[in-house]
Amino acid sequence: MNPDDLKILVHGASGRMGRAVLRLAGERPGLRVVAAVSRSGEILPEAPEVPVLPVARLAEAPACDLVIDFSLPEAFDAALAACLARGAGLVSGTTGLSERQHAALDAAALQVPVLWAANFSAGVAVLHALVRQAAAALPSWDADIVESHHVHKKDAPSGTALTLGEAVVAGRGRAPHYASLRAGDIVGEHLVQFTGQGERLELVHRATNREIFARGALEAASRLARRGPGRYDFGQLLLADGRI
Repeated sequence: MNPDDLKILVHGASGRMGRAVLRLAGERPGLRVVAAVSRSGEILPEAPEVPVLPVARLAEAPACDLVIDFSLPEAFDAALAACLARGAGLVSGTTGLSERQHAALDAAALQVPVLWAANFSAGVAVLHALVRQAAAALPSWDADIVESHHVHKKDAPSGTALTLGEAVVAGRGRAPHYASLRAGDIVGEHLVQFTGQGERLELVHRATNREIFARGALEAASRLARRGPGRYDFGQLLLADGRI
């Protein structure tokens, strides 16, 4: 895989995140979107020059080095199978995956580079590390995670909230409590709260623009292009060279 001439296929292209990836991909030198896959197969205004295929014709997509997937759990298996068939890497932000699908990611990582993340924000990657540190330092305090998203988000708690919960467990050995809010057009907010006697610690991340996630996914794709087969973590990939 040549990181200086990276051919990308966008899977789930008609969704909010897929459209953002298409819109921003042209800003990155050395990266070229060769095709997009959506439910309808209609040309998308974000990238009118990019050929769009319906999901049923995914196998007809041109050769690519890497698939960026922001689809739904029921469409995810086809994207992963396409990567294995082509020897292409995968960057996926599809949430709500089953245990079987996560196990399939582990198996695929033996053959191709794979990166799945519930959130492609650099700020959330740092938040994850801070949450684990706080949980380890305050093991007896109550821990709660409150996440807020737009009314169209289906999974609850969000994938990001569950990932932050894993950081709490890693720090103190016990899971937090979760609360989910769905309102208006909230892009994404996550509050991790530790409460002791007479004091409270709050760690918060607020996303106000969906483009941060698309930019993060494209950055992950560029960095994954330099890696061999394996299962990669977004935060560790960002920090591999000592900087976000």
